[in-house]
Amino acid sequence: MKKWLIALAGVLLTFTLAGCGSKTVASTNGGKITESQYYSSMKGTSSGKQVLQQMILNKVLEKDYGSKVSKKAVTKQYNTYKSQYGSSFSTVLSQNGLTATTFKEQIRSNLLLKEAVKDKATITNAALKKQWKSYEPKVTVQHILVAKKSTAETVLKALKKDSSESNFTKLAKKYSTDSNSKSNGGKLSAFDNTNTSYSSKFLTAAFKLKNGEYTTSAVKTSSGYEIIRMIKNPGKGKMSDHTADLKKQIWDNDMSDSTVLHNVVAKVLKSGNVKIKDNDLKNILSSYLSTSSSSSSSSN
Repeated sequence: MKKWLIALAGVLLTFTLAGCGSKTVASTNGGKITESQYYSSMKGTSSGKQVLQQMILNKVLEKDYGSKVSKKAVTKQYNTYKSQYGSSFSTVLSQNGLTATTFKEQIRSNLLLKEAVKDKATITNAALKKQWKSYEPKVTVQHILVAKKSTAETVLKALKKDSSESNFTKLAKKYSTDSNSKSNGGKLSAFDNTNTSYSSKFLTAAFKLKNGEYTTSAVKTSSGYEIIRMIKNPGKGKMSDHTADLKKQIWDNDMSDSTVLHNVVAKVLKSGNVKIKDNDLKNILSSYLSTSSSSSSSSN
């Protein structure tokens, strides 16, 4: 499935650990299990410790960055995922042990962590230059996908006579096997270098095109033979004109970089004045608080 389940520096899903108390959690004909018994048992397990790590992290993140993550932002991302999965969305949530509420909580945790990354992970000029090498602005294309090379050659022959957008549209409606775009003349939603929906061959060929140009030979991909026409390519321009986009891409990359996340979480926890009151759990954050957190892959 798509990589949309939250990974907070290796910490597992949140659920509330019961506090120490005499309240009964469960009863059996062999006796009852109290909150304190449950707590004592859970704190000795790796999953219990991971839950506490995340609970601590969430508390600090909420205090430091809670005002920067709105309910509207959470809902927007939730609706994006819901749209992607369509009618199977509820099933996917259930298969991952999630409900709409708990998934929204995870989205919020992820957005909070991203705010921390933006705040704590330094982006150097060297990192910007490195990202610039692969950067491409958002472009809009139309394409024709066919199964046979001979069909692609037929389309290319027609385009050689008339490569206008209107003629490409007609050809897409007639020949394209892409049912999602053929009725719209093969037009695709705008995409940039971060796109993961299309093959690298498709992206490389597309980004080379200027407005009105098309691939004069078919691009062979795992889907078939692609003919691509550029509708709008603003051009790469100067790096200084795209600093904001470059930083956003670097932050997005950081969110899947375990080293960066570990260092950011360490910085967040160190500034959170965390005190562990249970002596059995005194070393629960040692991997974060006893190591240096001054480095970041963004500065490499």
